[in-house]
Amino acid sequence: MSRRARFLEALGITAEWLPRTRADAPQAQAVSEAVAVGAPVAEVAAAVIDDAIADGIAEPVTVAAQAAAPVAQAAPALETAIPVVPAAAAAMPVSRAPVEPPLLPAGPEPDSAQAGREAAIAAMAWPALDAAVAGCTACGLCQTRTNTVFGVGDRQAEWMLVGEAPGENEDLQGEPFVGQAGKLLDNMLGALGLARGRNVFIANVLKCRPPGNRNPEPAEVAQCEPFLRRQIALVRPRVIVVLGRFAAQSLLRTTTPIGKLRGTVHTYEGIPVVVTYHPAYLLRTLTDKARAWEDLCLAREVHDRAGAGA
Repeated sequence: MSRRARFLEALGITAEWLPRTRADAPQAQAVSEAVAVGAPVAEVAAAVIDDAIADGIAEPVTVAAQAAAPVAQAAPALETAIPVVPAAAAAMPVSRAPVEPPLLPAGPEPDSAQAGREAAIAAMAWPALDAAVAGCTACGLCQTRTNTVFGVGDRQAEWMLVGEAPGENEDLQGEPFVGQAGKLLDNMLGALGLARGRNVFIANVLKCRPPGNRNPEPAEVAQCEPFLRRQIALVRPRVIVVLGRFAAQSLLRTTTPIGKLRGTVHTYEGIPVVVTYHPAYLLRTLTDKARAWEDLCLAREVHDRAGAGA
């Protein structure tokens, strides 16, 4: 059985009908019949073309012309639903993988004002950094915030926790992780023998609340990330625990889902990073609390190993 016959059999076409005037073009007839039973036009044309070339029936250009013509005749109603596919392109592989935009824009030009701003932030001590965040107007979030949320905790801590952005309660109080999510986070810290303000520093990727608690935009992250980067450099923690998908993808510059980021030790500027779920998510999905505890146990192991090697 030829490849063409096997192909037609796979489509459920048991009889091959050839028009009297086109009996010398079985490839074109196969396309017509395949289209009639709903097979994708591009796939049918490509398969028949390959079959004809393999059997030595005709040259690629000739077969392509034969295959393209009956498609339009057999399925005129498809013209409004299916774009015209050139015969030469029909046999080419097409990638259907979604193209995701980067989480962060490309870095600033070396001589740009943004590069100068980032260099200045990278040289700041704590008082100057705190003041720079409080007075920041680099993006539109400054127009809707109530308070900036710099961060809280021990500025020489061995542990650092990084979340996404302030919510409504955080915006009102100027402190990260307050409300019900904050209470859960405090309980998580207590299970590790830690406490807010004792051997842990807590910060967010963004220092201002996005309106309506929407996801931060790339340009907003680009303006705020130098603050977080400087905080990490000043704290110099032994381990960073990242809370939630967005914070993890932003800090690690990846689009990998959080489920695949968990359970692996990553690095940021040479510092070990462990990814877990955001406390607000855990309040809605109680079944994942056990997984979050596994993540915290991994972070504790990483912290202890880092301490042993210090």
